[in-house]
Amino acid sequence: MNTPKPVHETESGIPVDALYTSLPDGWDPAEKLGVPGGAPFTRGPDADMYREQPWIIAQYSGFSIPEETNVRIRELIAAGQTGFSFALDLPTQIGLDSDDPRAEGEVGKVGVPIDSLRDLEILLDGVDLRRLRQPRTTANSIGPMMAAMFLLIAEKQGVDPSEFRVLFQNDSLKEYVVRGTYIFPPRQGVRLSTDVIEYCGKYLPHWTSINVCGGHWREAGGTAVQEIAYAFADAMVYLDEAARRGTPLVEQVATMWFFFNAHSDLFEEVAKFRAARRMWDHLLKTRYGITDEKARALRILAYTGGSTLTRQEPMNNIVRVTLNALAGALGGVQTMGSSSWDEAVALPSADAALLSLRTQQIIAYESGVTRTADPLAGSYFVEHLTDELERRAWEEIAKVEEQGGAVAAVESGWYHQAIGASAYNWERDVADGRRVKVGLNAFRRESPPGEEGTTGIGAFRTSDRAREHMGRRLAEIRATRDGVAVDATLAALRAAAADESVNLIPALMDAFRVYATLGEVTTALESVFGRYEQSMVRMGP
Repeated sequence: MNTPKPVHETESGIPVDALYTSLPDGWDPAEKLGVPGGAPFTRGPDADMYREQPWIIAQYSGFSIPEETNVRIRELIAAGQTGFSFALDLPTQIGLDSDDPRAEGEVGKVGVPIDSLRDLEILLDGVDLRRLRQPRTTANSIGPMMAAMFLLIAEKQGVDPSEFRVLFQNDSLKEYVVRGTYIFPPRQGVRLSTDVIEYCGKYLPHWTSINVCGGHWREAGGTAVQEIAYAFADAMVYLDEAARRGTPLVEQVATMWFFFNAHSDLFEEVAKFRAARRMWDHLLKTRYGITDEKARALRILAYTGGSTLTRQEPMNNIVRVTLNALAGALGGVQTMGSSSWDEAVALPSADAALLSLRTQQIIAYESGVTRTADPLAGSYFVEHLTDELERRAWEEIAKVEEQGGAVAAVESGWYHQAIGASAYNWERDVADGRRVKVGLNAFRRESPPGEEGTTGIGAFRTSDRAREHMGRRLAEIRATRDGVAVDATLAALRAAAADESVNLIPALMDAFRVYATLGEVTTALESVFGRYEQSMVRMGP
């Protein structure tokens, strides 16, 4: 195509003027900005931000079998990583054991399988959790199961859970729309997610009980506005459920984080992080009456957007990841994971994962962005974008509330229609060349048919023997464990699930302690909750 024409609006469709020369009349810095570490937290949740140490650099790893993932995690920690997140394979995410017929072809492909406590023991072998700033797991529908297993790891290693911290993704609601790894009906999914929030609020206030995921809405094609709005609408459901249980909300919100993407529209992304912090402070203060200012500080885990990467000319992704990560740093996030340049082709290779880590380290230690908090504050353009993103996000939250809240928006299909429309508009604009992707629809180099610019990439592949390996371990566990104890704990779990007033974390710990498998635990809960079957949702007019 010819040189693309400029587009004078952000990725989310916010018009951009040619020049900004002032702030709006009546714009009050004390109201809009405050100071870093103080309400409304626009400028960040901590007074010093990155001056003493940068954000937590926590890459995303997980593939094949626990033994191989353990090696990758330890290599990254040795290279200076201060946290890690292990990806779970699809069968694990939906509560299936690796030898379940429904798991065939998926074991170890997009993450690591965890069939029982034994697998987590292997995965964390030689990893001193006390020395890391933030280990985390992407468990959502199985969030309580992973929480129970981490507590048992501490028990097995003789470590007090207060000596380390864990971040659980544990956001079941978005699974029904943008990822699909749901298991139980939405209202039961909310119960399970809230069990972790409640348990951590009471006993482990330094653990992160939930990482509410705006980023997955963005990856599914949503705008920055929808990313903020739908994450907060979902969070309101969890907080409403916690309030219904009668637990002090100030204890709950202190254990909550949010996950947002970092995309390539630099100034919009910076403004998005700033607007989200200001909105969360306002929401907690006005809707939930939380007067503890520090408890209202929003903490953000950012991940560079996988959907920004291209398979065509994939080494261009190095620049994209750098730009995304810079947006996260300038926006004041607390934890960041960055994609590897070859992720559009396959699971990250070891060299690409190391380069991704180095990208964050170079930004943190060579760019100078850590020297002062919120360095773009006061920019006429950035403040305009921050205000406009906030205004539009509140409008979008109001639309969800008109549907009856986030659960109703899932059940009615409204969420599907809203996110589907945004995704369609984006793909249409890319196909038409209105939105530029260098090397894909603009400035594209001619490549031989079928190669699409990927020549020479040694794509990382997982072993096809993962399912066989995991199957052997499952057989060994079932043959050597106390079967009577397993049956008894699963029966107790079913009884606890039938009583909605019971938090399920202790019963889950009892089951996993005697090496009940994830599939057995899920089946026990399914016998009480049922398994959710989603009807087809019409996306068009």
